[in-house]
Amino acid sequence: MILKRALILFTLAWLAVPFAQAADPIVIKFSHVVAPNTPKGKAADYFKNLVEERTGGRVKVEVYPNSQLYKDREEMEALQLGAVQMLAPSLSKFGPLGVRSFELFDLPYIFPNKETLYRVMDGDIGKQLFGMLESKGIKGLAFWDNGFKQMSANRPLRKVGDFQGLKMRIQSSKVLDAQMKALGALPQVMAFSEVYTALQQGVVDGTENPVSNLYTQKMHEVQKHLTISDHGYLGYAVIVNKKFWDDLPADLRPVVEKAMADATRYEREIAQKENDDALEAVRKAGKTEIYVLPLEGRLEWHKVLLPVHKQFEDVIGKDLIQGVYGIAAEVEKERLAATVKPRDKAKAKAKAKPAKAQ
Repeated sequence: MILKRALILFTLAWLAVPFAQAADPIVIKFSHVVAPNTPKGKAADYFKNLVEERTGGRVKVEVYPNSQLYKDREEMEALQLGAVQMLAPSLSKFGPLGVRSFELFDLPYIFPNKETLYRVMDGDIGKQLFGMLESKGIKGLAFWDNGFKQMSANRPLRKVGDFQGLKMRIQSSKVLDAQMKALGALPQVMAFSEVYTALQQGVVDGTENPVSNLYTQKMHEVQKHLTISDHGYLGYAVIVNKKFWDDLPADLRPVVEKAMADATRYEREIAQKENDDALEAVRKAGKTEIYVLPLEGRLEWHKVLLPVHKQFEDVIGKDLIQGVYGIAAEVEKERLAATVKPRDKAKAKAKAKPAKAQ
């Protein structure tokens, strides 16, 4: 009798194992290197809340900001190994991974406005770039925005000659390396989490960042000068371990995809405001002199930096670079058309209409 009872209890316990396992939530460890109060940090938390609510707790998202788990150089390998499931690395991180076409986003002055940028990200070029990640065991989900980059240093950066000999921190990107060298600076590759201390101790003289990153990392406290140059762009790709993604239950994957689409829309909406608010906060702090690069200054920087595009045609892909040029031209054409007065449009239409035969 005792033996029979023990056998029943063992059988019930054995049968209960799959049900206990099924009840455990699927965990997505989402690691990133910036502060929670940045556009990326806020969007990651927003995504977490959407996923957990919409899946009824079947999927749990654990967000690890500020390099809590991994630094810049470590996080990509961690994703490929499955130690984390999701990242939002800056687009510069894919060059060292071997997908050099992503360095398209590092080219100086490649995006004249956000409309051009978003059409590139959300169109065929963005899909083509994400397709290149598949062989690396990575699935691209979305492009997040962090805004145009500004230059900062402990001396004014107004003319190209002001960069001469400065040690400027950059991300690991051959394009950014070439950009700084074109300006006469000495590029220094460094993890994002190390930049504040390096600036404070004089290991590097300056850096480039969207203002939201500069402010939330308190770099403005150790940088006396900030130039609003919009010379480059810093964005992110939200990526996931491909095997993990493919193994998600079929009914959950669309829910997570929709949550990511909604989080992406939210992130882009707040990105510009976050940068604007950060710039105002830097101004109020009174520790950094802010200089807005005028048209003549931009033209000088353009002249020096645009040859970098040609330099990297073979690496990035001439077709991709030309594709961005084409999209930028389309956007500009649409903007010009929108500024034409309705009366002028009517006159142009009447002028173009063939005259009736007499």
